[in-house]
Amino acid sequence: MFMFEEKRRRLVELLKREGRIKSKSVEDAFLKIPRENFVPESVKHFAYADTPLEIGTGQTISAPHMVAIMCEALDIKENQKILEIGAGSGYHSAIVSQLVGKNGQVYTVERYSNLAEFAKNNLKKTKIENVIVEVGDGSLGLKQYSPYDRIYVTCAAPDIPQPLIDQLIDGGKLLIPVGRMFSKLISIEKEKGKIKERDLGGCSFVPLIGKYGF
Repeated sequence: MFMFEEKRRRLVELLKREGRIKSKSVEDAFLKIPRENFVPESVKHFAYADTPLEIGTGQTISAPHMVAIMCEALDIKENQKILEIGAGSGYHSAIVSQLVGKNGQVYTVERYSNLAEFAKNNLKKTKIENVIVEVGDGSLGLKQYSPYDRIYVTCAAPDIPQPLIDQLIDGGKLLIPVGRMFSKLISIEKEKGKIKERDLGGCSFVPLIGKYGF
């Protein structure tokens, strides 16, 4: 256990030096959430390598630096309602759960039922109670709990799915990789029904599969 805590601390220091982690809130969230709880046993010794890891079904847990970049870009506040597309192992939503605090709520959609169950178990093991995992087509969003203060997508889409824009509050932010193999991380702000896009640079994600995906 101590070994993992030390590796976690070193990873956070690295991400701070690289300018990936900028805020105290994101730093605290990374220090609190044990990434080793969210990876398969076979790769647990790589839990604090700054790299994506296979979690089964052709999916990956994102590299820690990408999770940090996305959290900082979204500027998540306490008490917000967040939608994540692509639950994976549950690690990213676990980090976000700390940023919204105990009165905030995170909803996450996963298309693979076995991964959704994996994420649920990992979150339960980590004693996180403000994340709800749903199985479904993430490209459609999750209308029943909308609107959301923030929406982020952990897989690459051919374009920005209209349902996600519709489910975002006015003044809200959406973060999504757009492209096929190598994508652009696009930040969107919704203002008076209109959207303003900003390119945050290149990234690589598994594809978003669904009605508004590939």
